[in-house]
Amino acid sequence: MSNEAKLKRDIGLFAAGLLVLNGVIGAGIFGLPGRLVEQAGIFGPWLIIIFGVLIISVVWTFASIASYFNETGGPVAYTNRAFGPMIGFQTGWLLYIGRVTAIAANTNVLVDYATGLIDVVPGEILRGLLLFLIIGGLVVINVMGIKQAVKAINVITLIKILPVLTLIVLAIPYLTPEGVLPSNMPTFDKMQGLVLVILYAFVGFEGALVTAGETKNPKQNIPRALIFGVVVITAIYFLVSLTYVNVVTEAGGTTPLIDMGEVLMGPVGGVIIVIAAIFSILGNATAITIAAPRMTFAMAEEGSLPKWFGQVHDKYATPANSILFLGILAFGLAISGTFLYLAAASTLARMIAYIICMVSLPVIRKKADPETLANATPLPGGYLIPFIAVVVCAFAVYQADITNWRYIIGFIVLGSGFYFANSIFKKKDSDTISE
Repeated sequence: MSNEAKLKRDIGLFAAGLLVLNGVIGAGIFGLPGRLVEQAGIFGPWLIIIFGVLIISVVWTFASIASYFNETGGPVAYTNRAFGPMIGFQTGWLLYIGRVTAIAANTNVLVDYATGLIDVVPGEILRGLLLFLIIGGLVVINVMGIKQAVKAINVITLIKILPVLTLIVLAIPYLTPEGVLPSNMPTFDKMQGLVLVILYAFVGFEGALVTAGETKNPKQNIPRALIFGVVVITAIYFLVSLTYVNVVTEAGGTTPLIDMGEVLMGPVGGVIIVIAAIFSILGNATAITIAAPRMTFAMAEEGSLPKWFGQVHDKYATPANSILFLGILAFGLAISGTFLYLAAASTLARMIAYIICMVSLPVIRKKADPETLANATPLPGGYLIPFIAVVVCAFAVYQADITNWRYIIGFIVLGSGFYFANSIFKKKDSDTISE
């Protein structure tokens, strides 16, 4: 039996949708409204709708690609089938680094929120211990089985979303026509700086793609979860931003939802939002810990990484080695502080990977058997939607500066080193067997 066949399909449609939700909504929702108002005023919330519609073109394209696959790996499997193992590996590697960096960044923010709640300034030793416990806990939960991880993410989602939805409901009486419909359009030079910030708020949905090997009926459930999940996320972002700009008089702070919670519910409201932020970040980290190890697992299955990454736990039927590797790497980045520099290139890495995946669609369609082609998620207008999606991602790539490109090139060189080293080891093993 192959390692892929050992995985259990325990993720249903609802759980896949929660993976999309938690993969996207993390710390960003607690800071984005303030940034929107600062640079775009009342028009800020409507930018969410505009970019949400644009992102739907990307998500719809991915939903169509996903409907051709049953196996674990997501973007790794797509680009591997279309362009070969080298491009498949680099695509997966870029997405993987972006997600590991996100765990490192998010767990540091999580420590800041948690210690701030009890008014403690953590020293290096305490911070390191808390990071170890958080990341170690995520690793243990995921190794023990996908069901346990999904149960954890269900509880976390409920805790983090309910306070945000409560804020929206309490803020409805504050809405006014002047606060809903902008009278003046912001100039493009002000909006341009928001492009990567807003798009970053939507990335992460690809995590659900990677778990296809553990999803029930993945060719149908994953596309549905992607599209429905991003529609819900867009609505939540929009409503939060719209109510915020109407509730908070001096809008634009660094903790917008805490400010909004204090206006609507007093000091206790601020505490509730801090708790919600902690669980939101934890939910995002949990979703990443589910998805990212499946990428290195898929690369091992494709032969791009050592077989060690593809080992499945005998008792729990999870890619335990890949999960453990993720935990070690994320912990190293978290305590080193280097993740702060890597995070700047995270969106760029994902957008490049998105473009490669979407360009692979025509090749995948050409290679598909008639039955798979007939049952694939349709794309009205032929390749019009993927074309729009590629333009959106290319525009985001254009916003990157030279520093971002240096890090991306460095990652590509590092990934190439791993890939070619593994190729040499495989060749030596093959020569040894033939002798």
